Amino acid sequence: MSDTQSERIVVPIPGTQPRKSWLDRLGVGLAKSSKQLTEQVAAVLTKRKLDQAALDDLEEMLIEADLGTAAAARVTEAFGRSRFGREVDENEIKLALAEAIAAELKPHEGRFNPLLGAKPYVVLFVGVNGSGKTTTLGKIAADLTGKGAKVMIAAGDTFRAAAIEQLSVWAQRSRATFVAKTPGSDAAALAYEAVTRAKEENFDVVLIDTAGRLQNKSGLMDELAKVVRVLKKIDPAYPHETLLVLDATVGRNALSQVEIFGRIAGVTGLVMTKLDGTARGGVLVPVAEASSAPVKLIGVGEGIEDLQPFDATEFARSLVGLDGRKE
Repeated sequence: MSDTQSERIVVPIPGTQPRKSWLDRLGVGLAKSSKQLTEQVAAVLTKRKLDQAALDDLEEMLIEADLGTAAAARVTEAFGRSRFGREVDENEIKLALAEAIAAELKPHEGRFNPLLGAKPYVVLFVGVNGSGKTTTLGKIAADLTGKGAKVMIAAGDTFRAAAIEQLSVWAQRSRATFVAKTPGSDAAALAYEAVTRAKEENFDVVLIDTAGRLQNKSGLMDELAKVVRVLKKIDPAYPHETLLVLDATVGRNALSQVEIFGRIAGVTGLVMTKLDGTARGGVLVPVAEASSAPVKLIGVGEGIEDLQPFDATEFARSLVGLDGRKE
């Protein structure tokens, strides 16, 4: 069994039929992207000799699928290397594209293992409003408590009462300890108090939400930097993990978020959500390559089990419409 398979999030639902496997849900979640990408490519390349004009068409389609110009050029080159001058069928096209896209993403795989680190393991969640940040935190909390961990959730998005209420619901649902202050309170002070208490009471993991800041609002980004500074006063190793949650539906706009949040918050991992809501799931490629932090989790739905560890081969195969299972 692979590391990724062993880390699968599984939430049994008593009295119901088993849900689709993760790979089945991944395929369904990426259906919009795979339909757009493979239908265009197959229409242009199937039963046609692969000449330079065909490769130029392929590269253009990959750019339109949001893979980015550099990655599109490399994938096209890899695709044509052993096939130039001969006809290819649709399945061969899919297999070759999956292999080339997986090769692009493989160096950017990461693992999120908060139960294997120091205790309490402190995780900071950052990202803009609407990215799915608060929901991602809640899903992770539910997974961890399901594994027997003692988890604290800190509602550091003190700017929005709705965010505090949303996290409170997730805390109740996941049976995690919830720490919050009134809206408008100092987020850094809340983070300090939460982590200090977690140390004293032997918590395994502390999950800290932050305001969904627009990365071009310097005042709000300064507040985020303050949260990080305050945590480091408790322990220079804090936070152990800073996850940047990105919404796939915003496309290449995510690239600017990667750059600025990485600089301000010291991002250690990316989470790409809402891949089921876009026809351009290929945007994960340039986003991964723009970040010094690896992709650790991806999401393709609302359920807790729809957030899973990132696997480059599974993702690439599903992106082109193949069964995600590795061959």
